[in-house]
Amino acid sequence: MTGVPTTAAAPPGQDVRPAHTGLTLLALAVAGMVVSVQQTLVIPLLPQLMRHFDASVTDVTWVFTASLLAGAVATPLLSRFGDMYGKKRMVLLTLALLVAGSVICALSGSLAVLIAGRALQGVSSALIPLAIGMIRDTFPVARITTAIGIVSATMGVGGSIGMIVTGLIADRTSNHHPVFWIAAGLGAAALVLIGATARDVGARAGGRPDIAGAALLAAWLVCLLLAISQGNAWGWTSAGVLGLFGAAAALCAVWTAVELRVRDPLVRLGLLVGPRSLSANLASALLGFSMFAAFTLISGFVQSPSARTGYGLDGSVLDVGLYMLPSTVTMLVFSALAGRISARIGPAHTLAIGSAFAGLSYLWLALSNSHSWDMLAFSAIQGVGFGIAYAALGTLAVQHVPMSQSGIASGINSLVRTTGGSVAGAVTASILAGRVLAGTDVPTLGAYELCFWIVAAGAALAALVAVAHGLRHPHRTGG
Repeated sequence: MTGVPTTAAAPPGQDVRPAHTGLTLLALAVAGMVVSVQQTLVIPLLPQLMRHFDASVTDVTWVFTASLLAGAVATPLLSRFGDMYGKKRMVLLTLALLVAGSVICALSGSLAVLIAGRALQGVSSALIPLAIGMIRDTFPVARITTAIGIVSATMGVGGSIGMIVTGLIADRTSNHHPVFWIAAGLGAAALVLIGATARDVGARAGGRPDIAGAALLAAWLVCLLLAISQGNAWGWTSAGVLGLFGAAAALCAVWTAVELRVRDPLVRLGLLVGPRSLSANLASALLGFSMFAAFTLISGFVQSPSARTGYGLDGSVLDVGLYMLPSTVTMLVFSALAGRISARIGPAHTLAIGSAFAGLSYLWLALSNSHSWDMLAFSAIQGVGFGIAYAALGTLAVQHVPMSQSGIASGINSLVRTTGGSVAGAVTASILAGRVLAGTDVPTLGAYELCFWIVAAGAALAALVAVAHGLRHPHRTGG
């Protein structure tokens, strides 16, 4: 660990980390926001894409799920590369792939090509854990939690911005291509900003890339998500679905065996299921499930015509983004406050508070969803929850690992979060497709409310996991 910049090595009152970190934080926050924009850019367009490509909700949901799936596979691999070759270099690579994927989507003429472009865009999800690793390498210890909170908050803020941008464009054209040209331009701007301002001072770790581990991870995740998403269409007891679940289990077992045997695994299982990592990663998966499920559910619900369905808010694509504005504001405010809360009660209990607020927001919609103010209240409460929770989660994931492993630890935490989001997309699509109004393919109100209950339960479980972690590993002020 020679050369690793740790605060513990510095004399009291001093910090060996470089000064002038403000520009680095600005660049990383902007880049994180751009990544979040691309994640949600297509969500308000899903109903429109169904009509444009004459595709089912299950098929079109893969436009969103493919991005998350690619991110789940790429995140631990690029996080490992970040520890080996430099985090800034990998951040620039993720942004370059985002630009390339955006151009492919902008030129796409079929659903298959669009999904392929979205998968390439999804690789950029690795940027968030790489950014958290850079912050831990670069920032004074007193500012780390706040800086992580700001970058983590960009996931929600950028998500809302993405939906608003899409709405503004969709109000003027039925063509989905312009939104991807905008994503390409934003990605290029973020790439230049990172290249010009961000600093990479972390130590380099040795080792070799685990390509076999990445391929096996991708294989079992694809089998799992395909089985969940096609369960209603093919039949849950059909040979195809059962075969996919069996293949997912077998490939996961092989992947686990490979990760235990190779010298430099893609996913260090100790950082995935170790004593202090398991609860943080479980909470991350549950929160990822809740956050990404909400994105897809809100879009369809807001745009549902009440005269035809008996529910919904008769909203436009733009309205979806506007309803999420309160979430953007409260997330920004509370992510900045999360550092102070965490310093007092510890990141685990801070995470529990945030998760509880997130759960309350979904509970609200499960019980009351017929008015505009219901959606606005949900949005504001959700922003409080995720603003606090994701800031705390970023700290909880890396605080117990050596500096040289901060990138991969954050990457694994992001992996399980995006995996949770991928499962959320498949599960909610399956429920909505399986409970429809008679003679239509339109989901019932009961289908949406069931999804809201499930998502609320996921956030509540995350809160319980965080409380248990806090009780098992008490926070020590100043230590």
